[in-house]
Amino acid sequence: MRVLFVCLGNICRSPLAEALFVHKIASLGLHDRIQADSCGTSNYNIGNGPDPRTLKNALRNGVSMDHTARQISVTDFDEFDHILVMDKQNLRNTLAVADNRHHSKITLMRSFDPMGPGEVPDPYYGGEKDFQEVFEILERSVEGFLQEILRERKY
Repeated sequence: MRVLFVCLGNICRSPLAEALFVHKIASLGLHDRIQADSCGTSNYNIGNGPDPRTLKNALRNGVSMDHTARQISVTDFDEFDHILVMDKQNLRNTLAVADNRHHSKITLMRSFDPMGPGEVPDPYYGGEKDFQEVFEILERSVEGFLQEILRERKY
């Protein structure tokens, strides 16, 4: 199974979601059966690493990251089983790139948040508190998604 996380620039939210997911599947010994990647809908940061504040926050919370930003491509829709998007604007952007037959794969990330649906806010223009809030939202949402796929696939 392959999972893709999507935000705008692929330097804050989606690479953190990817890193959290990879951390969780590795702890379950499923890294050989489930793969993850992340991308952005924009081309702003192609080739760049994660935002330094995202890296700092992830490390403070015990999650390591190794990522290079990229933009979503039409081939992603055939290569990934689940595409989890951080907010409604990027959901619209992702759906606009996808062929109609792939729309069912695309879901808002917080659809799996036990504290309720919504958007994962972009912390880019915020401070440390905002990055921690995003970490907590993503940790809950990634865990919710993971539990759902574990129930469905019976890993």
